[in-house]
Amino acid sequence: MITAGQTAPDFTLPRDGGTELSLSSLRPGKVVLYFYPKDDTPGCTLEAQDFTARLDGFAAAGATVIGMSKDSVKAHDKFCKKHGLGIVLVSDEAGHASEDYGVWLEKSMYGKTYMGIERTTVLIDGEGKIAQVWNKVSVKGHADEVLAAVRAL
Repeated sequence: MITAGQTAPDFTLPRDGGTELSLSSLRPGKVVLYFYPKDDTPGCTLEAQDFTARLDGFAAAGATVIGMSKDSVKAHDKFCKKHGLGIVLVSDEAGHASEDYGVWLEKSMYGKTYMGIERTTVLIDGEGKIAQVWNKVSVKGHADEVLAAVRAL
């Protein structure tokens, strides 16, 4: 698991709309990188809508918000269109970035274990260092908490 003070692992991944995004290309801006399990599920939809609703605040604080899951770009495009999302979504289908950040973990539900993304948010400063990590995120109120941390950074 990654921790504050470490250099954020760089990545170049396909994003919604069919282009690519490299984390390092966003410097010296701040980045809110949030990992979520699956497009168009209740918690993931609410989280994406909450971050979208606060995009002006994040932009004013000099931050880009990026959502990452293992869903395909096609699924991301459908998700964005269906819910009017304005955040950037990147596709980590191979799972390398999720593994680099330590969010691809064994999970359990109804007595069954499986591998999946643990809902996690990482705040990265303008020098590419991890400023703060939120593990096992509870969606309600989370975007406000992250925005407050970005403003304080």
